[in-house]
Amino acid sequence: MMGKVTISHSMGEDSTNVSNIFIDEYMQDANDAQLKVYLFLLRMMASNLPTSVPDLADKFNHTEKDVIRALKYWEKKGLISLVYDADQNLTSIHMEEIVTHKGYGRRKEDSVIHALPPIQKAPVAEVSEPVYEKPHYTAAQLRDFKETSGSGIMFIAEQYYGRPLNPSEMSTIYYIHDELKFSDELLDYLMQYCVDNHKSDFRYMEKVAISWNQEGIKTPRQARAESYKHDGDIISVMKALGMENSPTVTEGSVISSWRGELEFSMDIIMEACERTVMATQKNRLKYCDSILRSWHKSKVTSREDIARLDDAHTADLRKKKAKASVSSIDVKARLDESYIRPNGSQNHFNQFQQNTYNFAELESKLLDN
Repeated sequence: MMGKVTISHSMGEDSTNVSNIFIDEYMQDANDAQLKVYLFLLRMMASNLPTSVPDLADKFNHTEKDVIRALKYWEKKGLISLVYDADQNLTSIHMEEIVTHKGYGRRKEDSVIHALPPIQKAPVAEVSEPVYEKPHYTAAQLRDFKETSGSGIMFIAEQYYGRPLNPSEMSTIYYIHDELKFSDELLDYLMQYCVDNHKSDFRYMEKVAISWNQEGIKTPRQARAESYKHDGDIISVMKALGMENSPTVTEGSVISSWRGELEFSMDIIMEACERTVMATQKNRLKYCDSILRSWHKSKVTSREDIARLDDAHTADLRKKKAKASVSSIDVKARLDESYIRPNGSQNHFNQFQQNTYNFAELESKLLDN
């Protein structure tokens, strides 16, 4: 039996302090996501750096709902305070100091907390979430799944990831298909969603699948609508265009095509949004789409390319204006010529060619007859 060991360190100033009370009283009951979120918040606080729910989700391969659940867990334990704006958007996180060993919830008096206005939030009913535990599948079960009902989706998965799947990855797909009851179409979209977001970890895929299952999502269209609601870029574009509603499937698809199909950066997209807002109050999404498709046709990839197009457009307008001015002068000259009579007199009443009859001669001929 090994004896006790001593622990030493050579840590410099670039380190994050964790309360001993947290380690002794809180850490043992927290799950993986909750621990990661809290420790990372401490690290960001120590460095005076901002963060966000999407940033936390990306860093630890969790869904945004996992992060939100972790934040609410620590708020319930009294270790953090979450501050929201009037629209219930999370605006700041206040890290509370732990001052007691026994019991949760008592906080050290803090002037910053008391300076904040009270936030009225509707009570949320506690709902016990079902436990999603992935079964252990034998090699024979995985082989049977791959050769029968899962043959199509396994082939698609290997195409997405560009390699044969290992048994653990096959188990994840089997679990999502068999236990969570995802159709092949929904599983296909799930894998596409993960690959498009550069998430190759099958644990992330499993967490997203569980989240969708909890939301009652059964079709790719429902999944697409749900993903658009949590897409930071799409939300930013909607707000830039003055659209405050949650993105519909159609709106989300159009905006996503700007990043995917047209391959524009958010910098270019936001420039198009700014021009749209300055140009029109109606049909802004359609107007912005026309701008970006025009830029794509002109092979725009940077703001310099946009400036080049602007200069060319301005020069073209100047040429057309100059040509129109010359044409106007020519027309006026021709009109002026029609006003000129041989004797040089001009007015609006005798602008036509005048007759030169000899009235005395005509009168003599009439009398002779």
